[in-house]
Amino acid sequence: MNFLDRNEFNFEPSQKVKDAVKNFDPKELCFYTRIYDQGKKSVVSVKLSEIYGVPEEQVLLGYGGEEILKSTVHYYLKKGENRTILIPQFSWWYYSSIAEEVEGKTEMYPLYELDDTFAYHVDEVIEYTNRICPRLLLLASPNNPTGNSLSSEEIGRIMENIPEETMVLVDEAYASFITSDIDYIAPLVNKYKNLIISRTLSKFYGLPGLRMGFGFMGAGHQKFLKYANKYLGYNRFSEAVALAALDSDEHYRKVADQMEWGRQLYKKELGSLPGFKVYKSVANFILIKYPIAMKEPLQKAMAEEQYKIKFMGDPGLESCLRITLGRPEQTQVVCDIIKKVFQDAKL
Repeated sequence: MNFLDRNEFNFEPSQKVKDAVKNFDPKELCFYTRIYDQGKKSVVSVKLSEIYGVPEEQVLLGYGGEEILKSTVHYYLKKGENRTILIPQFSWWYYSSIAEEVEGKTEMYPLYELDDTFAYHVDEVIEYTNRICPRLLLLASPNNPTGNSLSSEEIGRIMENIPEETMVLVDEAYASFITSDIDYIAPLVNKYKNLIISRTLSKFYGLPGLRMGFGFMGAGHQKFLKYANKYLGYNRFSEAVALAALDSDEHYRKVADQMEWGRQLYKKELGSLPGFKVYKSVANFILIKYPIAMKEPLQKAMAEEQYKIKFMGDPGLESCLRITLGRPEQTQVVCDIIKKVFQDAKL
């Protein structure tokens, strides 16, 4: 089966990652890490501090980006009377789900379809935040499933114009596929104490099965850090593999280039078909609008060819497909299947 429905990784891990797995000494698992004796969380948080230029004590680690999101939402929505989180209109269902777990209230701000992309209206995000006064504002950049993102300048403008009492969580799980720029993170985190930026090794580094997420937050949140971090350290096998992945940017940048080839192929082969629209994406997936009359025959054809893609059911996106950017041969097969079903349907 070719899984192109959950934004996983259909390529090879880097050689350094393979070597880290092969050469890991199981005896390491017999002992806790000793780095907490130095007041550090993990060898990984130390490495991330060096890469991103953020003090180690402001680095977050989690069981995937999922745990960082859940820890943040649970902690801040459980404190005080304000239990409101503000999220994008078209976004990951999990955001509202984890808020519900602590009886949080979810409000939404709109995303707008503009030509072949979706976009945040920054001034409107600011207006919604100031009017609703949520405890948490969530910004997904890139956003799942629409694939659009915010610039660092736009994030800064939002931060500058909303109340300091609102914690801002920027979910950057899908960052780095288009740009390798990370220089904006430290200045933002250093300037705004109410900011958390969450990332992961699951997407760009292709290790969703490792369950290693990380993030950065403004200074002065010692109680939250104690709540979110692990006193006895982290999985030492995962740490070894994570260090190897973080040292393999060249390999994963080549994979990102193949994904760009896939974006262009979808645009070329499907973008001009009647009833189709291929949206711009800066993530490892692409959103495509298609004639909804094709849904059942397309589902059948994909199953027969052992391919799984995401048929969207979100309100407003019912006529869209979200397809993980896989290997070139996988992308070509998916394009061919869609074109054949379209031709057979005589739409």
